[in-house]
Amino acid sequence: MITVLLADDQALVRAGFRALLDAEPGIEVVGEASDGLSAVQLAAETHPDVVLMDIRMPGVDGLEATRRIAADPTLSSTRVVILTTFELDEYVFEALRTGASGFLVKDTEPVDLLRGIRAVAAGDALLSPSVTRRVIGEFTTGRGAAGTPPPEAERQLDQLTEREREVLALVGEGLSNDEIGARLMISPATAKTHVSRTMVKLGARDRAQLVVFAYEAGLIRPGWL
Repeated sequence: MITVLLADDQALVRAGFRALLDAEPGIEVVGEASDGLSAVQLAAETHPDVVLMDIRMPGVDGLEATRRIAADPTLSSTRVVILTTFELDEYVFEALRTGASGFLVKDTEPVDLLRGIRAVAAGDALLSPSVTRRVIGEFTTGRGAAGTPPPEAERQLDQLTEREREVLALVGEGLSNDEIGARLMISPATAKTHVSRTMVKLGARDRAQLVVFAYEAGLIRPGWL
């Protein structure tokens, strides 16, 4: 059973998501929060597999709530999916940096929402290649990410083997394990092993943070998008 916490300041939005999710076998809504502080408190109480988190909420917003949940060691298995009205929301990249596993626009088709929740609960990042490139490309443009990696990023990169660097760059492009395997002519299982080892070495919570790191380290350049 995949447990889900809903965090949105609009009761009608929460009701719509709850109706959809409760009708789906294998998914259970374990709580609703109307602000970020309540979301953090409910997450600590219920330990959901997935939190659907709106960014713009009164008091503690979704960005800060995501940061707190990601920083709580007792919630290491909880994944946050940001809900946004626009694909290029200015806060989406920061949410990914602070620990979100991906994002969905609020008018996402129900089948895609359900598929996304299952994917995130299974440990995948909810970041389609096209949207990921646009969001992070927007962030990196004009910020010097295409140059030499900052010292801290360079030190972290030094921990990786050449193959792990290649895999990290491909994760940054939004490729799946199957696609990475095809690109590097290795099996998907081997690609998954490289991804897992890279996450451990970089201290990444999930694939979404690998994507962010790849861009910040200069492995993926805006001109390649």
